Amino acid sequence: MSADLILGVETSCDDTSLALVAEDGTVTACETVNQYSIHEAFGGVFPDLASRAHLAAILPTLQQVMGAIDHDRARIAAIAVTRGPGLIGSLLVGVNAAQGLGLAWGKPVIGVNHLRGHLRSPELEGGQIVYPALVLLVSGGHTALALMESATRITALGQTRDDSMGECYDKVARSLGLPMPGGPAIDRLAADGTPRHPLPRPMLREGYAFSFSGLKSSIARLLEREPALMQTEAARADVAASFVAACLDIAEAKLDRALAAHPVASVVVVGGVAASRPLRDRIGALAARHGVTLSLPPLTWATDNAAMIALAGWDYLRAGQAPGLRADPALALDAW
Repeated sequence: MSADLILGVETSCDDTSLALVAEDGTVTACETVNQYSIHEAFGGVFPDLASRAHLAAILPTLQQVMGAIDHDRARIAAIAVTRGPGLIGSLLVGVNAAQGLGLAWGKPVIGVNHLRGHLRSPELEGGQIVYPALVLLVSGGHTALALMESATRITALGQTRDDSMGECYDKVARSLGLPMPGGPAIDRLAADGTPRHPLPRPMLREGYAFSFSGLKSSIARLLEREPALMQTEAARADVAASFVAACLDIAEAKLDRALAAHPVASVVVVGGVAASRPLRDRIGALAARHGVTLSLPPLTWATDNAAMIALAGWDYLRAGQAPGLRADPALALDAW
């Protein structure tokens, strides 16, 4: 059989993930090891422990994934690895492992922008993005709006100036005594609450940039001012619902403004927070009002995974792009 798969390697934060993906987005195998039990005591990802956990997990995970094709290296066209953005120690584990495999197997190694991986995730397993598209990227490390004229022509419109929406979810979850990962825990709690607390919507009427630090701080001040809110599940649910409502209002306002200014065929929502049902429902209604298609990654591929990195790797191969393998923790959204 000819080389028909790319091996994807993703270690940008706290998930060790490897996958085999065909050019059409078919996922032959994907294995992901999370680190929730390691970091939960810290209320967030502890970078040094994350890189150590990647070191322990990456080779066993590789063996599992390659077992899906009976370890037939001839089927591997290239190795695509996340080179940024992310935690530098975590990135280096993946990049060094990919370089070693490339040398040992005689395969090209492609350094992939993690954010481009997210942008391609809706086309895994038969999905399709209709271009041009406006993309809302909402994850644990990033919140941004971008215009995609094609899979490889991406223009950043606006990004967060401080915390990402996903980071804010995680920190508010910690304040409410919820377990990691914070996003699903917040959504579950908020489903039983009423958004009765007035919270700020930072930069709601200003351009395409985002800011969430003020919203996060307002929750902390609310809980400090009214400690009784932590005493019952119903009270905590109201706080969670108020927070979620604020996040959804901000996301909807920014996308609505962008849709008015940029004629597109579809809206795409990607990143870990794209798994949120309230966000999917709100942006789905917005897309319907504007008469555009909504594209979402399957829930399996919304959070960090190597399948999206492998699919983006095919774009790099077709475009003849070889941006290098230097790990860059601050790699920009529109950079190769």
